[in-house]
Amino acid sequence: MDSQLLLSNLTNPTLLFFALGIVAFLVKSDLEIPPTTVKFISLYLLFAIGFKGGQELAHEHLSARFTAELLFGLAIASAIPLYAFFLLRKKLGVQNAGAIAAAYGSVSAVTFVAASGFLEAKELPFSGHMVAIMALMESPAIIVGMVLLMRYDKESTERPTLGHMLKHSFTNGSVLMLIGSLVIGLVADSKQAEGIKPFTTDIFKGFLAVFLLEMGMVTAARFGAFRRYGLFVSAMAVLIPLANGCAVAFISGFVTPGIGDRFMFATLAASASYIAVPAAMRLAAPKADPGLYIPMALGVTFPLNITLGMPLYMAIVQGT
Repeated sequence: MDSQLLLSNLTNPTLLFFALGIVAFLVKSDLEIPPTTVKFISLYLLFAIGFKGGQELAHEHLSARFTAELLFGLAIASAIPLYAFFLLRKKLGVQNAGAIAAAYGSVSAVTFVAASGFLEAKELPFSGHMVAIMALMESPAIIVGMVLLMRYDKESTERPTLGHMLKHSFTNGSVLMLIGSLVIGLVADSKQAEGIKPFTTDIFKGFLAVFLLEMGMVTAARFGAFRRYGLFVSAMAVLIPLANGCAVAFISGFVTPGIGDRFMFATLAASASYIAVPAAMRLAAPKADPGLYIPMALGVTFPLNITLGMPLYMAIVQGT
């Protein structure tokens, strides 16, 4: 991996604000961002990503490449929970394994936002349809997780229907905002859309920096929650995303030639959902411990990806 690429990522202002958030928690600072402000910023980031993706998608035509990339994304989101579940089931039990598998098979919109910022800093483009693919990769992992729980959890007698779970995943606020913004960007008149370009583009990095400051504080607070599970859980939170990201960074070369798209696929494969999937697993796996799968995704995998993971995936993409 190029040391310059790694150093450039580690000195990125947005990432440094993430580190500041961790420091603020460790020194027990009274630094706090109001919850309503955090919610607004998160909705803004999803809106900006979705709208810009829709605008880009408006200039594209349905092609064999788009179809191949969409199927590839759905295949990734379906395959990861399968192997992760069987890898974790013996040590952590069926419900915990199912929840973790679904989280790692699904995607993190925040990681996608950070990845888009990484590419923007390198002046590397990615296709607008990647936003649509990312949104559609959310649900397959939830479906696979549900099927695995239905098949292997012998203790539970009550479980919500698959249709109810699907509705829950698509009406989740973050998913709805992302898909809705994508559709609006797709159908909006390009000249009219220029009027809100300063809002969707110029201030994006500033809001991302403030959001990652909050994420740093949340990450530090959640990190110690699963220490009681021992080294195995921490190791899995590192090895699963790295294995997924590196494998997809290489395999994606057979699907698309675009460096930006390949990097996005690798980062999405390495990411883990800590918003939509936990909300769904509260219904599907009520006995699963949120103090296990949320800190794994948010406390270990997320910071791993935005610090060391992204430069590693980019190095593999550019080297193959």
